[in-house]
Amino acid sequence: MKDPIQSIAVVGSGVMGAAIAAQFANAGYPVSLLDRVPQELNRQEAEQRLDLNSPVVRNRIVKTGLERISTIKPPALFLPEFAERIRPGNLEDHASWLPEADWIIEAVTENIEVKKEVLKRIDRFRSQGTVVSTNTSGISVNLLAKGLSEDMRLHWLGTHFFNPPRYMKLLELVPTEETLPRVVEAVTTLCDRRLGKGIILVKDTPNFIANRIGTFAIQMAIELMQKYDLRIDEVDQLTGTLIGRPKSATFRTLDLIGLDTYAHVTLNIHQNALQDEDREVFKVPALVQALLERQWLGDKTRQGFYKKLKSQEILTLDPASMDYLQHKETRLALLETAKGHARLIDRLNFLLQSIEPAGKFLWELLNRTLVYAARRVPEISDCVADVDDAMKWGFNWELGPFETWDSLGAETLTARIAAEGGTVPTLVREVLSTPEKAFYRLEKGRRRAISLPSLKYEDVPEPAGLLWIGRLREAGQVIRESLTAGLVDLGDGVACIEFHSKMNTLDGDLLNFMEESLQIIQEHHQGVVIGNQGQNFSAGANLKLILKAALEKDWTGIERLIRGFQQVNLHIKYAARPVVVAPFGLTLGGGCEIALHSPHLQASAETYMGLVELAVGLIPAAGGSKEMVLRSLVKSALSPDGDAVPFLQQAFETIALGKVSGSAAEARKLGFLRETDRISMNRDRLIADAKERVIQLAREGYQKPLPARNLVALGSRALAPLKLTLDWMRKADRISDYDFHLGSRLAYVLCGGDSNLPQPASETYFLDLERENFLSLCGEARTQARIQYMLENGKPLRN
Repeated sequence: MKDPIQSIAVVGSGVMGAAIAAQFANAGYPVSLLDRVPQELNRQEAEQRLDLNSPVVRNRIVKTGLERISTIKPPALFLPEFAERIRPGNLEDHASWLPEADWIIEAVTENIEVKKEVLKRIDRFRSQGTVVSTNTSGISVNLLAKGLSEDMRLHWLGTHFFNPPRYMKLLELVPTEETLPRVVEAVTTLCDRRLGKGIILVKDTPNFIANRIGTFAIQMAIELMQKYDLRIDEVDQLTGTLIGRPKSATFRTLDLIGLDTYAHVTLNIHQNALQDEDREVFKVPALVQALLERQWLGDKTRQGFYKKLKSQEILTLDPASMDYLQHKETRLALLETAKGHARLIDRLNFLLQSIEPAGKFLWELLNRTLVYAARRVPEISDCVADVDDAMKWGFNWELGPFETWDSLGAETLTARIAAEGGTVPTLVREVLSTPEKAFYRLEKGRRRAISLPSLKYEDVPEPAGLLWIGRLREAGQVIRESLTAGLVDLGDGVACIEFHSKMNTLDGDLLNFMEESLQIIQEHHQGVVIGNQGQNFSAGANLKLILKAALEKDWTGIERLIRGFQQVNLHIKYAARPVVVAPFGLTLGGGCEIALHSPHLQASAETYMGLVELAVGLIPAAGGSKEMVLRSLVKSALSPDGDAVPFLQQAFETIALGKVSGSAAEARKLGFLRETDRISMNRDRLIADAKERVIQLAREGYQKPLPARNLVALGSRALAPLKLTLDWMRKADRISDYDFHLGSRLAYVLCGGDSNLPQPASETYFLDLERENFLSLCGEARTQARIQYMLENGKPLRN
């Protein structure tokens, strides 16, 4: 085996193959993407009088795959230019590329005969020791290995990437009995650390873990929809975020993955899971079959269970008439009441007690799915934690099935199942025979799960080097805490300031907590991480509090809040001990400003960062505007002509247009990250990586940054072109009159005023300008209207 794995080849440039190649390109790998040679010309090629020997024709299939990943939304690539890392070719002209690869991934169509033929060709050309895997959602990996050379079988395994590969965390690895352990270890380490995947080693059973249980749940939802006379959109309202499942719920998910793909997965289980007592559940539903016959395959054909019109209106399929109908008001009265329960378990307990058809639907769906999952152990996995993680990582369930058994109470659930004449799975009966009567328990910060067949609790295996703040809390490592934040000891002299408010919004109490914690850290620790393990780093300042203060004309309170925020950020920037901010997910407004002040960032690859204050009628005023000026000046000092205006113009447009990065790589391009800032591909490792960065900086003899001395207020020299840009945008109807007003305020701050000549300036000068203009805008009615609209609708008002 070639170690380390440095180059990748992907054979098959369809939806999955091209997207897998894109994720390797995101991780910095050179990738060869190969596909078959077309057997006939398309119309355009015929019109151009090309022939089958033309290179354009011979590489057409793979080029189509590359075009797809360059245009799809959400994007497969961190940056469009990362496509240059992918070398397109075909299996006939470029088979010589295969022996150059350290890992070859076969990702052709889910047809066993097609896969076998391609694998034989790979076997002929690959070098000895090259790792080869098949990307399959359920075909037997052992069956595919038959007839392959011994060396290939030793370096062979299944890799089930979930779609889309960039965003879906789960990777099911399927080794065979012949696969060398070092191959499994090398692939696991690479995919964990470089691709950001959650790895689960699975048995070679039909459709492995996630698709086996996830498909069962979808099949049940379709069946129960008809039983309880529910509409397609109502089922999606019931089976989405309401019960801890993804927003796409059931039928939107089917449209997304494609009904043809789904039917193939379902059929594979029905044909091969011969010992499954629920095998008949996996017959392709008549409704799905009817859509397949019409070639209504979902998003790929622009209609499936839903149809999106050019007007952007979305129609819903009526199964009875097979017509698409306009949206109807929901008939489900319990939905609004259920939404009043913030905690998932509270919602589930409420919903499952309802005697309405919707409540009965949810009870039967949950009951059947939980029972099915329990029956599949140990067939599909010996570890209940692997089953739970597979569903959370592969289907975006908030709780896995066995976590749900524990959360709702296995005794309570089994009593109801038994009372209704159902059969309680053997595994559940065995768990109920233990004193804990639960699948999990937490001991000294360690996650432990019931082990089979001993029925003893054992540590859940996980990759080395992870840090979980929640477990440190359980182990008593909290130094101090408030309602919105905590200071947690990460060990080795490093602490973590952790936000845990709703959306991690920032208010005066949290800022005071940060200020006091930074002081404690300087005295007792070698450094600090600012980060958390919630859904997002921070959505910014608490707008509700700012609006309330503005309506009450509490200008002193707003001024105190903004001044305090500015001071906290300066203390982050100029701390005597290293401070590493670890942004991820939404890092907006004030959250972005905290990150901008960190001398060292450790960002998640999936960081969506932006200064979006103009959308609510404000400007960045916690030092964000000032930091973007500083970065523009630093860039200009490195440019040939030293002209800062073009760089300031870029910063202005980034803020004025509310640009939000689609990745950490794009955040770097927008100027929110520096070249020296580091990126973690696996978000689970972000806190641990940030901690190691703190330790490294301290070990190297950390010196706090010197106060900024190169700040310049460019004045009218830069203000004039910025105003011209605003004027052009208004004439082109890209911005409103109030956008123009806000942009003018922003330009004034970034330019340090309108002086005729550039003037030396201090950070304090720019901070004063930020604060003055922020306060002024808070008093304007149209800003208050923007904030109110955002709070009520979750989207900006362009007044």
